[in-house]
Amino acid sequence: MKRKKTIQAPAVSTNPLEDSLERFLPLLPEANQAALLADLQIPLRQSLRVNPHKTRPDAIHEWAARYGWTVESIPYCPTGWRVEPSPEGTLPSATIEHRLGQFYILDAASMLPVELFEGLEEADQPLILDLAASPGGKTTHLAARSGERGLVMANDSSAERITALRLVLQGWGAPNTAVSNFPGERFGQWFPETFDFVLLDAPCSMQGLRATDAHPLRPITAREQSSLARRQTQLLESALRAVKTGGQVVYSTCTLSPEEDEGVLDALLKRYPGSLEIAELNLPVPAPGLTKVDGISFDPQVKNAARLWPHLYHTAGFFAALIRKVNEIPVEPIEPPFRPLEKASFFPLEHKELQALAGMLQQDYDLDLLTLLDQHSLTLYRRNRLIFAFPELFLSRFGDFPVQAAGLLFAEQTSEGLLPAAEFVNRFWAKFRGWRCDLPDEWLTAWLRGEDIPLQSCLPTGRMIVMQDGEGRYLGRGRAAGDKIKNLGRR
Repeated sequence: MKRKKTIQAPAVSTNPLEDSLERFLPLLPEANQAALLADLQIPLRQSLRVNPHKTRPDAIHEWAARYGWTVESIPYCPTGWRVEPSPEGTLPSATIEHRLGQFYILDAASMLPVELFEGLEEADQPLILDLAASPGGKTTHLAARSGERGLVMANDSSAERITALRLVLQGWGAPNTAVSNFPGERFGQWFPETFDFVLLDAPCSMQGLRATDAHPLRPITAREQSSLARRQTQLLESALRAVKTGGQVVYSTCTLSPEEDEGVLDALLKRYPGSLEIAELNLPVPAPGLTKVDGISFDPQVKNAARLWPHLYHTAGFFAALIRKVNEIPVEPIEPPFRPLEKASFFPLEHKELQALAGMLQQDYDLDLLTLLDQHSLTLYRRNRLIFAFPELFLSRFGDFPVQAAGLLFAEQTSEGLLPAAEFVNRFWAKFRGWRCDLPDEWLTAWLRGEDIPLQSCLPTGRMIVMQDGEGRYLGRGRAAGDKIKNLGRR
């Protein structure tokens, strides 16, 4: 009996980059190898993605002028930009706009997966699953591209990574999201044929030929490589079961290892013949997947995936594919976990309470609460002293599914009255038209450090004040207390 051929993973070495180059360089046509090696000598420029729900798309040019940046658009992402600060310029991470979630910093390659989905902007209340979501950059991209319609269920199997995911979503201000903490492999049986779009940015070996803070280069054993490929295949199978027939799955990794990329796609195409199609991509610079590695031939469709070699777009190495589910996949459903919101002490606001709250906010802040909730399909729930704005689609479709968070914290009942929450005000501050304070320039630095400042004018004691600078930029929440404005922070 002939032994089955396998893709040979590299042995562990003390230099992960040399190890990866020795493995991956022969996979490139010889004419392109010099271009790859030359590009790896050039430091990566920082890149960011603009938050279209907190600022204008052309705000990037204002920031460039203000902070001394040279900017260049990412060819496959309309809201993505490379940033090169001048020697005297300000780093993106040190700006007010970054602190307020007006943009998200990430490698340009990581902007590709969500951009591959077709028709996401036009979908009517889509159900979207991000199966391995933390730290949340791609989740915010899904929320933005879907226009905050529908629901993004952001799941991660690691309890340690849930906090980071929640903080990113709070900073971005994504009201149409919910966060869960379960093994991604279970969703296909818990929710078969449920979601319109599923993203699986799979845990991987991170062999992208460039070291970044998020994706360091590290040695990897053949055993670990094989274990990762098995788990990736299981996660992708779960994603394909969870998506509706006719829906789309994007599979991506931040590695160039064929067994974690083309090999995983090939395994599922062989397992479910006639049920899946790898969509042909129309990238500005073609980046086709591999058709053969170490004498192993893949399904011809695998070539339609995108293998981002670093020199093609000056990024870290990356892999992504758009998969269409054209026929059902067999699945034995099992009941998902069950925990009604009432069991966790969440209760909807009664009509009279909601009307009274809306009247108070209209009077105190000139905020049209009822219209805002209707426009964003949100419903207010109370838990003890806290009030939350939950997505209605979450309540109707997943209200009994245990989650770590949903929507945005709306307000807190304090001894001095109702205090609108930082994350809600940060997202909708422009709707709070009453009681604003323009902060004098000489107090800006102290305020951004979180300090209180002297009271500049007659302001109502106890109520929240929307703080802004002379250019009308939101700076956080304040509250008049005695002879000062107390800094309530932005988060």
